[in-house]
Amino acid sequence: MIPLALPGYLFFRDLCKKQVTKNRRELEKQFKENIMSVAAVLKAGYSVENAFKESRTEMVKMFGEKSMIVNELEIIIGGLKMNIPPEKLLFDLAARSGSRHIECFAQVFEIAKKNAGNMAEAIKSAAQLIGRDVEVRSETDTILGGKRLELNIMRAVPFALIGYISISNRGYLDSLYKNPRGILIMTVCLLVYAAAYKLGDKIMESLENSM
Repeated sequence: MIPLALPGYLFFRDLCKKQVTKNRRELEKQFKENIMSVAAVLKAGYSVENAFKESRTEMVKMFGEKSMIVNELEIIIGGLKMNIPPEKLLFDLAARSGSRHIECFAQVFEIAKKNAGNMAEAIKSAAQLIGRDVEVRSETDTILGGKRLELNIMRAVPFALIGYISISNRGYLDSLYKNPRGILIMTVCLLVYAAAYKLGDKIMESLENSM
């Protein structure tokens, strides 16, 4: 357990990081639908507070009561009841989620409010821009999904080969696991594998960030 403690920690840290990214992208998709709903309600003459309330009902129908956007809307609606400016609540959501799309929308919302512009049209335009960006991201995720699958297969090949040889030729690998020299060689190989594993993740991350 002691030798594997650090690799295990690094693995679960990366796993949590990937889950955070996945949750942020899902929230962005739901947020895009939400601001389209808010724009439609504002166009009908509702106030900002009532617009978010009405959009919550719509989001429950689309994504469910336990969805991320519904939970965030409850925070926003609660803040509006306490007379917190909506733009501040949106900036807070952007900071908590780490989403640049939500931050850009908060900036558009703030500018439209200060300049007393057409709030509904400004929100609708921002939603369309976010929607296009989200769609492009979805397409790139589909492309990169195939590459990540190939990477995972390559990662599994060494273990599959060792497992196959161990089962089909019992004792064939004893020279690598039952003497100090073999253990040292395989430990070095394991470290090289770990470095290649991490390098693969770095390459995929760079591709995702560049596309």
